[in-house]
Amino acid sequence: MKKQLLMGVLGMFVGSALAAGPIDEIKAAAKKLADSSGYSWKSTTESPSAGGGGGGPRMGGPTEGKALKDGTVYLMMQRANNTVEAYVKGEKGAIKTEEGWQGLSEAGEPGGGPGRGRFIGRMLMNYKAPAAQVVEFAEKVANLKKEGDAYVGDFTEEGAKAVLAGPMRRGNNAPEISGAKGSLKVWIKDGLISQYEYTVRGTMSFGGNEREINRKVKVEIKDVGNTKFEVPEAAKAKMS
Repeated sequence: MKKQLLMGVLGMFVGSALAAGPIDEIKAAAKKLADSSGYSWKSTTESPSAGGGGGGPRMGGPTEGKALKDGTVYLMMQRANNTVEAYVKGEKGAIKTEEGWQGLSEAGEPGGGPGRGRFIGRMLMNYKAPAAQVVEFAEKVANLKKEGDAYVGDFTEEGAKAVLAGPMRRGNNAPEISGAKGSLKVWIKDGLISQYEYTVRGTMSFGGNEREINRKVKVEIKDVGNTKFEVPEAAKAKMS
């Protein structure tokens, strides 16, 4: 009887271990990252397609970010010749402008017109820091598997479309996308997401204009457990 019970428990343990696949390991590593007191990252974008079709200045440029356990995120983004500095938490956020801190719905981008400011505002609403973004992306991969020291796989067509469109996929004026494809690669170190990169390409039609997109984004995580920051009072007032 005891032997049968032991075998049953062992079978449950083995079955549970076998059930834990790449997506489960990525989710566990992402949760551990999100549950840390804070972490920082840097993302860089390459656009290898001819003619600079990587997504234009609104999408390109490096981003430096910091995230706290409570979900507050600090961002410093290079967009064309401008630096965009912002704090976000959920749908709330504030962007630093020449006129001071402004809420996401009212801000104009430094050096740009209100149209570009509204685009940045929409992009930052429901912004996903790496711990959340990597899980969202991994769930859009059809054949995720372990290769060497990384988890790799290709996006489904619908998944690639969603990644390609980004914040523009929301609302009634979402762009039409065809020929979308891409891939994801994720590294885990010490039980934490340490780095991930993704490629995405396709044809985007928006506002009567059509362009080829070819983009590779690399996200490197650092300073896990050692990242801290305070939201300025002026920015905090715009986030309430």
